[in-house]
Amino acid sequence: MIGFKNILENILARLLVVLMSLMVLNVLWQVFSRYVMGEPSPFTDELARFLMIWLGLLGAAYVSAKNGHVAIDVLVKRANAKNQRLLKRVVSGFIILFCLASMVTGGGWLVYTTYELKQLSPALGLPLAYVYIVIPLSGLIVVYNKVVEILTD
Repeated sequence: MIGFKNILENILARLLVVLMSLMVLNVLWQVFSRYVMGEPSPFTDELARFLMIWLGLLGAAYVSAKNGHVAIDVLVKRANAKNQRLLKRVVSGFIILFCLASMVTGGGWLVYTTYELKQLSPALGLPLAYVYIVIPLSGLIVVYNKVVEILTD
């Protein structure tokens, strides 16, 4: 289980580097086309928005694997070792419930709805279901990371 978690972290890390590189190139092209060529590229705003969505959600999934999210840990630090472990499990349980309810279920419903309605993005013509698929995907990754954290703690 830990081996798969490490593989998943490496894949996420590489994917995040690629997405960030694409975003930088996209924004540079936007600035170049607007100020040097005098005519802004029509797709760059939308692509930057979609890349930001993917970066934010996959980045959150990656950080959950590293346990690097911002947290209020006043209670945890003051508790003894047994209660610290219990509090971490309770918090992980709430994170799992939230991700299952909002990201996996809600995000899955959003993907299904946009797919069935065949909604396309205005500039790129991409099916919005492809853009939104990252919501349940990152939710599943966070759930997996938290379950592994509970089981290996």
